[in-house]
Amino acid sequence: MFDSLSGKQRLILGLFLLFLVDLIWVGSSELTEYIFKTVNYDKPFFTTYFKTAMFVVYLSGFLFKLSWRQRCHWPKQTSAPDTENSQNLSDPVYIGPISSSLTQSLPSTKNVASRKAVRFSDHTEIRVMADTHAEEANLARLSYSDFLKRQAEEARRNRKFPVPTVCKLAIVFCVLWFLAIFAYQEALLLSEAAIVNILSSVSALFTLVLAAVWPSGPSDKFTLSKFLAVLLSLGGTVMVCLSDAELELKFPAGSMWAIVGAVAYALYLVTLKRKVSDDRQLDVPMFFGFVGLFNVVILWPGLLLLHYTKLESFQFPDSTQWLLMLANGLIGTVLSELLWLWGCFLTSSLIGTLALSLTTPLTMIFDIFIKNITYNWMFYVGVGPVFLSFLLVTALSHYDNWDPALVGLKKLTKCITRSLQHARLREMDTETRQHLISSAKSSD
Repeated sequence: MFDSLSGKQRLILGLFLLFLVDLIWVGSSELTEYIFKTVNYDKPFFTTYFKTAMFVVYLSGFLFKLSWRQRCHWPKQTSAPDTENSQNLSDPVYIGPISSSLTQSLPSTKNVASRKAVRFSDHTEIRVMADTHAEEANLARLSYSDFLKRQAEEARRNRKFPVPTVCKLAIVFCVLWFLAIFAYQEALLLSEAAIVNILSSVSALFTLVLAAVWPSGPSDKFTLSKFLAVLLSLGGTVMVCLSDAELELKFPAGSMWAIVGAVAYALYLVTLKRKVSDDRQLDVPMFFGFVGLFNVVILWPGLLLLHYTKLESFQFPDSTQWLLMLANGLIGTVLSELLWLWGCFLTSSLIGTLALSLTTPLTMIFDIFIKNITYNWMFYVGVGPVFLSFLLVTALSHYDNWDPALVGLKKLTKCITRSLQHARLREMDTETRQHLISSAKSSD
């Protein structure tokens, strides 16, 4: 979909998608809190299971997209060269004898024999090349620039992963993705939203470290500037959340779930980007469709386990609860997760994770304008670093060889070293002068 975009255009589009997802997640978190606390349906596992199952709607693409159905099998193995060449041509057809004018133009048999030359047959053998291989022969006759264009088009058509590969990726990541979503919702149920958002923002730090250990591209390289930008984002998020007067640490279990969700999100994103070296290889809607399908098949025993252990008693939602969960699932999960993963592929894993931390100040800005809630000065001081760190990491990921913090640190180190050397030289000069003066006095 984004093959024709330049690197700068892909970055701008990715930032737009991530910001749009942040706005969707702000509304989705408000709706999730409304479902849990106002309509009294506090079932985080079932709501996550239901929303994840809705990803299956993407598999309807097999009904409408021929390219999806064509990739349902592995690529065929190529045959041996001699066998392949014999299969590429049709059965021989012989035409002859050749015309008399052509016969007269050929050397006589006697002269040919005396010269030990090749003797020509009176019949002509004709074999037709198959259309698929005739296309390759036509490519050989094109100019170099036209050949490159045709080659690029063919590569784009064949670059997508086949369906079995997409299924394998979905099986590997479905449980990890479900754990990240479920942990976040469980944390919201057990703890205050401010604490959950503070601890969830730690995901950026995990992503920075994991991406440096298992990089998927130059933008994942660890730099001092990125590390400082992540710390700046964490500090701003803490200040924003502390500005909430209702911030109280009542449920340590909720904090643990928030940490689990942050680690799971970082692992999911970094590992997926490493598996998919080029985002154009993966049909993201197909991937999420299989994620939803495998979650439905694999995780349904969790509903029975939680019900019989009385950790989460199963209860069918009423019509209002079904409607709210359906709307939240379609927009807040099915659409937003698709856009978020696209945005991460177009930018970087660290930018995509830092985009999550923007939901905290955006939620409070929403409360200011919609609910007329007021916050103290810490909120306004903390908002700036959160957005600034996001912009800094964007610039650092775009210019992957740029590390201004390290350059500044090296210059500062050189200045300090130079100052110490000058101070030492001055001290040595002073000692030398004093020694000369004392030597002159002693000689007198």
